[in-house]
Amino acid sequence: MPQSSPRAWAEIDLSALKNNLQVARSHSGQEIMAVIKADAYGHGLVPIAKALDHEKLPFFGVANAAEARQLHDAGIGTRPYILGATLPSEREEIAARAWTPCLCSFEEIDHFNRLGQHRPVSAHLALDTGMGRGGFLPAQLNAVLEKLKASPGITLSGIGSHLPVADEDPQFTTSQFQLFDSLIAKIHPSSQPFHIHLGNSAGLLDYQSQQTNLARPGLLLYGLSPLPEHQALIQPVMALKSRISVINHLPAGHGVSYGRTPLRRDSITAVIGLGYGDGYPRSLSGKNTEVLVNGTRCPLLGRVTMDQIIVDVTDLPDCQTGDEVTLFGKELLVTELAQKADSIPWELLTQITPRVQRIYR
Repeated sequence: MPQSSPRAWAEIDLSALKNNLQVARSHSGQEIMAVIKADAYGHGLVPIAKALDHEKLPFFGVANAAEARQLHDAGIGTRPYILGATLPSEREEIAARAWTPCLCSFEEIDHFNRLGQHRPVSAHLALDTGMGRGGFLPAQLNAVLEKLKASPGITLSGIGSHLPVADEDPQFTTSQFQLFDSLIAKIHPSSQPFHIHLGNSAGLLDYQSQQTNLARPGLLLYGLSPLPEHQALIQPVMALKSRISVINHLPAGHGVSYGRTPLRRDSITAVIGLGYGDGYPRSLSGKNTEVLVNGTRCPLLGRVTMDQIIVDVTDLPDCQTGDEVTLFGKELLVTELAQKADSIPWELLTQITPRVQRIYR
């Protein structure tokens, strides 16, 4: 039987992904942990991992054991690193498969120590230098290091912390780097290599540590900078697209979409085949949002619905049914949409739903 093309799809530019990785490497001068959690920020966990698996990265950053298992089952060779505290039910698998956890509590240390009696678990230590989401406070560092010395089932192979406001508060972030560096000076690595990491995308771009040798970019890899002044360095990896399904000629005053937003003029309107059921936010309604129809910006009309949106193509009279529409991409950054949706680009990327087909180029 014939198979129709998708109404909504996301084009994933793997060459842009690799370009962004090289930017992260050259800008930081460090090894890179590629953060591919949350389905690689909506880009597809396994395809993105396969594209980067031969880039000699020490780790892929994932959120949990289930994501690490997906990589294992797909034959990915790069080692998963579990970002954040682990659940008791995850730890036996993590230890058995030699994935790298980050230790956030004494309870985790005790559990992994028991699991590693026959083969020590290689683990990193998480420090809380201001995030407040997990890890040991600076005042606990000496005690936790003594605890680890008495835990033969664990090999401490790294230490890291996380930046909560690297894209918002330079003064606090600078002080956080200084605190982290001063704490690292107390550590005497017992294994090689020993990875020291603090910088996320914003931290990698705008700050410098005297101690770190590993950076953890996420958003930057996908071609979006949390600091606008650095956007020109990188290339967006995802372009969200659809097509015009029908064109209507409507008189001034006619209602558009749910809630019947009235037209201000006689208009040519185009119905586009995607909506919030595809992850295009309903909160973009009434925010002067635009889309690209054949490369021309056209305003969104009325409310975003589950499966369709309506745009004004009055000033683009030559467009027709089937024409391609770009919702975001290289010429219309998802960052712009996130601002209008009162959101962040991380959220918009990760909420693109499975019915949007990913096409890798």
